[in-house]
Amino acid sequence: MKEISFVIVDDAVFMRTIIRKMIEQVEGYKVLEEGSNGQEAIEAAAQHQPDIMTLDITMPELDGIQAVPEILKVSPKTRIIMVSAMGQQSMVLDAIKMGAKDFVIKPFEKSRVYQAIKNVMVE
Repeated sequence: MKEISFVIVDDAVFMRTIIRKMIEQVEGYKVLEEGSNGQEAIEAAAQHQPDIMTLDITMPELDGIQAVPEILKVSPKTRIIMVSAMGQQSMVLDAIKMGAKDFVIKPFEKSRVYQAIKNVMVE
């Protein structure tokens, strides 16, 4: 089985740590890099061409919504999973219209994160 590569982008270090731990518990899943804003997400996508990127919506400098089309320009095969807080449903819909494939809502269950990963990998 091919290793599945990830980039995790969230302005909160503790959220990146939680997601990283969940991902790294699965054999064949590898986190290549972490970022704290949309600009870093675009740079990491261009450099690593990850299979999956988790992307927070609300971040400084460049938010997740604005970053989605730019990420897909530099890494068209990357599947983006938006990570949002409660009450950001309209922003999640905007991100999906721009090319994001799925979303998880904070605080999230480990099972939901794994389900989102499975959902985007079957496409």
